[in-house]
Amino acid sequence: MKMADELLRIEDLTANVGGVQILDHLHLEIGAGQTHVLMGPNGAGKSTLGNVIMGNPAYEQTGGKILFDGEDLTGLSTDKRARAGIFMSFQNPTEVAGISLESFIRNAIRQRTGKNVKRLSFARQLKEQMELLGMDESYAERDLNVGFSGGEKKKAEILQLLMLQPKFAILDETDSGLDVDAVRTVSNGIEQFHKNSSGALLIITHNAEILRSLQVDRTHILVRGKIVKDGGPELVEEIQEKGFERYLEEQA
Repeated sequence: MKMADELLRIEDLTANVGGVQILDHLHLEIGAGQTHVLMGPNGAGKSTLGNVIMGNPAYEQTGGKILFDGEDLTGLSTDKRARAGIFMSFQNPTEVAGISLESFIRNAIRQRTGKNVKRLSFARQLKEQMELLGMDESYAERDLNVGFSGGEKKKAEILQLLMLQPKFAILDETDSGLDVDAVRTVSNGIEQFHKNSSGALLIITHNAEILRSLQVDRTHILVRGKIVKDGGPELVEEIQEKGFERYLEEQA
């Protein structure tokens, strides 16, 4: 396991969605630069955890603490958490008409850093990262995710990750619905972030393929709102072979 200074600490976290408790006294620690994997059966609360960390107002934190870089995030809005260096990609990225992918990323960088973005260096970097992801340059001028295929939407999310270089990124089933080639491309993008950034990753996935080229520091199994097992990368292989039945029975 890569040793690192603590970046994210979650203590005794409980959270509701629509008045129903989903997260149940959850604990989690992630160090700077580490890659953690979160796995669990459908409905376990994986996406809920990501949204609560991100401060999505549709998810209610009812107890516990989320400490990021030593700061208690309780009460902070989503945009302030993003400025602090937290990023989240979504299973189903939203379409935003009227703003191009390029403009969206440039504005996000400006909001994140508080500095004006130099157009030439930004354009050069954007082109390089789009080439890495096999994205046609024309997508930069298209409205964000509007008319994009599922694979292109996921690539656009990874493009944002590579351009923004956050301190901590939550990737919520970025591989969902992708074919083999698209999974490989997205995996390459995540690998580049992993290699060229000091940022930490929390990867929520059912698919070990996206993890093949990454050094996974810790794996966590979430069942019924609780982390019931922690381990190394070998735990991913165990789940791929045996599934979650054992952990579901233990929590019944």
